Amino acid sequence: MVNLTIDGKQVEVDEGSTILQAAKKAGARVPTLCFHPVIEPYAACRVCVVEVAFRGKNDLLTSCNTKAEEGMDVRTASERALRARRLNVEMLLARAPAAEPLREIAKELGIEKTRFPVKDPDEKCILCGLCVRACEQIVGACAISFIERGTDRHVSTPFGEESEACIGCTACAHFCPTGAITVEDKYGRKVIHDEMYLGPTTAIRVPTRQAVPMVPFIDKEACIHFKTGECKVCAKVCDRDAVNHEMEDTIQEIEAGSIIIASGFKTFDARRIPAYGYGRFPNIITAMEFERLVNASGPTGGKVLLANGEEPKAVGIIHCVGSRDENYHAYCSRVCCMYSLKFAHLLGEKTKATIYDFYIDMRCFGKGYEEFYHRLLKEGTKFVRGRVSEITTLALTEKEEGKLIIRVEDTLLGAVRRIAVDMAILAVGMEPSIDHNRLAKTFNISCSQDTFFLERHPKLAPVSSFSDGIFLAGTCQGPKDIPDTVAQAGAAAAEALALADLGKVELEPITAVIDDKLCSGCQICVGLCPFTAITYKKDEGHSEINDALCKGCGTCVAACPSGASYQKHFRDEQIFAEIEGIFLI
Repeated sequence: MVNLTIDGKQVEVDEGSTILQAAKKAGARVPTLCFHPVIEPYAACRVCVVEVAFRGKNDLLTSCNTKAEEGMDVRTASERALRARRLNVEMLLARAPAAEPLREIAKELGIEKTRFPVKDPDEKCILCGLCVRACEQIVGACAISFIERGTDRHVSTPFGEESEACIGCTACAHFCPTGAITVEDKYGRKVIHDEMYLGPTTAIRVPTRQAVPMVPFIDKEACIHFKTGECKVCAKVCDRDAVNHEMEDTIQEIEAGSIIIASGFKTFDARRIPAYGYGRFPNIITAMEFERLVNASGPTGGKVLLANGEEPKAVGIIHCVGSRDENYHAYCSRVCCMYSLKFAHLLGEKTKATIYDFYIDMRCFGKGYEEFYHRLLKEGTKFVRGRVSEITTLALTEKEEGKLIIRVEDTLLGAVRRIAVDMAILAVGMEPSIDHNRLAKTFNISCSQDTFFLERHPKLAPVSSFSDGIFLAGTCQGPKDIPDTVAQAGAAAAEALALADLGKVELEPITAVIDDKLCSGCQICVGLCPFTAITYKKDEGHSEINDALCKGCGTCVAACPSGASYQKHFRDEQIFAEIEGIFLI
C-alpha cells in the first residue's frame, strides 16, 4: 500500500495506482477528457494536471499517468495547477470549440472563450487518441490513425476512404469523449427502424429481459474477440473472473419422463404483402420495430421519430396484417387489436400526431379490454373500419407530397378514402415458430389446420398432446396473449408434475399385436404408424410393436397385407363370435 496526501487529506491506495485514482478515492475533483480505465493513459489532453510536492521539488504533473508514491503531497486545485489547467483548456477550445464536455470544463474554470484563434467552430475532436488506441489496442483492427501534421493533424481512415480493416464494432465512437465520432447509417438515415432483441443489443446480454435463470451469454457474431482475437475487456473488468472466451457449446443428453414444449411464435413477414410497401418505404414499420422505437432503451431513447429524425404529424396503424386473410392466414392472431390500441395510446402520450386506426373488427375480448378501447375513443384516436388495400407514395394533391398514402374502403361511410400519414405501423399476426415442423416430427405431435400444434382435446385436455408425457404451453398451440400463455404454462407444468408424482403410467388396453409367424417383413406398418410404435427386427425378419407407445389406432391392422397385425380384444374369432351371438338371440 502507498500513503500520500491529497489536498491535505491522508489517502492509502494500492501500489501501482495513479494520482488520478488516489484523488478519486479522496473525493477530489480532477477533470480529464482522455482517460479511460481500460486503455493505457497517455495524458493527451493534459487537463488533469495537478501540483505535486515530492522529494524537495514542486512539479506540475498529469495525474492520469503518474503513479502515486509514498510521501507525495498532491494539490489538485492550487493556483499554479488551475492556471496550467486553464491554459490547456483554452488551447483545446481553440482546437475543438464544439466539444460539449470541453465547454463544461471551461465553464467550471471560469473560461468564457479562448484567447487563441479558432480554425473550425464545428470541430469536436481534441486529438486525445482514445479512438485510435481503442481500435489498435482493444479491437486489434488498426482501421484508423492520426494523419497529417501540425494544425492539419486529424483522425481518419487510410486515404480518407472506407477501411477494409474496419469490422463495424463502433468501439471508436464508444470511447470518444467528445462525440466527435458518430456511427452513421450508410443510407443516410438518422433513425434506423429495425426489429429489437428482447435484451440489450450488445455482445454480452441475457436472452430476454425476464430470462430464468438470468445468466448472460456472449454472442460470438457480435463479440470483437471472435473477430480479431483481441479485446477481452469484459474479462479484464470482471471481479469474479466469470468470463471465459474459450468455452465451447456442448450438447447434453438427459433422460426425461415428461416434456413441455413452449416453442413460441414468429411474426408474419410483412414483405409477403407487397401492396403495404414494407421494406420499400423507410417509415413503414412493423409492430416489433415500433416496440423497440418507443422503448426507452431503443435507438431514439423512447422518442417516436421518422427515418429523417423528425417527429411524425400523422400515424396510421393497420390491423390484421397477415391474419384474417385467406391468402395468408385465415385465423385471428388475437393480440393485434390490443397492442394496436396500446400503440395509439403511446403515440398520444409521446407525440402530437393525428392517429388513425384501421381495423376490420375490434376484438377486445379480455378483462378491461373493452374499457381500454373506449378510453382510446375519448383520447381522440380516429378509427376507420375497413381493410387497407395499399400504402403508396403516389401523390394526387400538394398535401400528399412526401407522405405515405393509405387507401382504404371505409365500410361505415361506404366510400374509398385516401389518408396521408408520415408513419405506418403494421400490426403483424402470429405464425408458428421457425422450428415448428422439425419439432412436430421429433416429438410426433399433430398439427391443426392452422399449422399450430394440436392439443388432445380443446376442453378436456387443452395442454396435452396425443403423445403421452408431452405437453403444450403458450403460442406453439395457437395465438394467445400473455395472461392466457401464463395460465397454460402453469397448467402444463402441473400436468407434468402430476405425471411424475403418480409413479406409474397407464397403458392403452386396446393395442395392436403382430403375429411373428404370419409377418412377412414387408415393413408397410412401420412407415404408417403415427406413433412410431413399430420397429422392424432385421435379424428375426419380422416387425414388433411397443405396447407403451401404441395407442390402438388400428392403422397397421388395416394396412397389413398378410393379416399378421391385429388388435387385442378385436380378433376375427372374437368378432365372428359376437355376430353369431346376435343371430342366436
